[in-house]
Amino acid sequence: MTTAKTPASFSELGLISLLLARLAELEYTQPTPIQAKAIPSVLTGRDLIAGANTGSGKTATFALPMLQQILSKGEKSKGGKGNYVTGLVLVPTRELAKQVADSIKSYAVHSNGAVKTVAVFGGVSANTQMLALRGGTDILVATPGRLLDLISSNAVKLDRVQTLVLDEADRMLSLGFTEELSALLALLPKKKQTLLFSATFPEQVQTLTQALLNDPVEIQLQSADASTLVQRVFTVNQGEKTAVLAHLIKQNAWRQALIFVNAKKQCEHLAEKLAKRGITAEVFHGDKGQGSRTRVLDGFKSGDIEVLIATDIAARGLDIEKLPVVINFDLPRSPADYMHRIGRSGRAGEVGLALSLIDHEDYHHFKIIEKKNKIRLEREEVEGFEVDASVSEALLNVEKPMAKPAGSGKKKNKKKQLTAMEKWMKGLQSK
Repeated sequence: MTTAKTPASFSELGLISLLLARLAELEYTQPTPIQAKAIPSVLTGRDLIAGANTGSGKTATFALPMLQQILSKGEKSKGGKGNYVTGLVLVPTRELAKQVADSIKSYAVHSNGAVKTVAVFGGVSANTQMLALRGGTDILVATPGRLLDLISSNAVKLDRVQTLVLDEADRMLSLGFTEELSALLALLPKKKQTLLFSATFPEQVQTLTQALLNDPVEIQLQSADASTLVQRVFTVNQGEKTAVLAHLIKQNAWRQALIFVNAKKQCEHLAEKLAKRGITAEVFHGDKGQGSRTRVLDGFKSGDIEVLIATDIAARGLDIEKLPVVINFDLPRSPADYMHRIGRSGRAGEVGLALSLIDHEDYHHFKIIEKKNKIRLEREEVEGFEVDASVSEALLNVEKPMAKPAGSGKKKNKKKQLTAMEKWMKGLQSK
């Protein structure tokens, strides 16, 4: 960690004029803490592991140095003709891939087409993406599965990658991506700059990521106490969540609301129940086709859709400008996902609100979420929907033994999972 003075403006970060001009047009007045601390190190070629709250500007933190390095090297960065890639950004979801690529293109608008950026992800035609990759690309933003498909079709090669970025790195390093990520890393040159970004870095992942990094700069700026985001939790009677939700939406007349549930079918079910109460809602989950997902997300971002019910596919990385409220209708199974969900509101200094609705079956799991994220929220009730007196005060305020939430796994399983990941990381180190 450096003790040098933190830059107070983008011009102090050492960025070139065409990037500074674009930042001024976008009304980026001063760097966020993660940008101020990380960009200078990334520009010097250092590896980086960085954690900061969602909405803190992580995309610009890696995109701006990547663009500057490519622009400063010009044709030399491409290493010749062909299906080259200079900078590779790996992300866990289709929507995040498109969003990151759009942001990079926006930052490079004054480069007169000198930087080519392509996004590839599943759910759409691979042929279109293969055409986009002809002649190579300076920056490729990809989901792992689709990238491996394109590599197997000889549409792209990774042997000239100079910078690797893992966005939402905790998810990318989970066992669900282990096989795909391992295959991709084996195709990358050993000498490269590696940057890991995420809103959360569990302790075991922090240790394991050292296998991927060379003398990294470490920056941790997470805070569960983001000043622009207000967190509240309402206790409700079992079976009354929908009624309370409808009441809150109507009473507060929110311009937009993002509601999280845990299952795809629950999205449709809740939308139907809200419709009966006069509230129109769209749904967003993994079973929707890519065209439908894009339409719904674009409609929500533009404000044409006021209420969106989604699974955790919408919890990671999505940037929805000035979203006033996020509501946990169902509590996330993972405490880390709680922070990702609520991070959709209160972004970039905007005031936001995160509400969680809990009945007596949720009380103990919410205590786990509080403990893991080092927060403690006052239990409140909604006027007109007070909790039955038969529900003991002890359930609300006293720690008790609890059944493990679905998907949490047992300690023994967690140990096995960690051992498997350690073996995988050792395998990477030996390659």
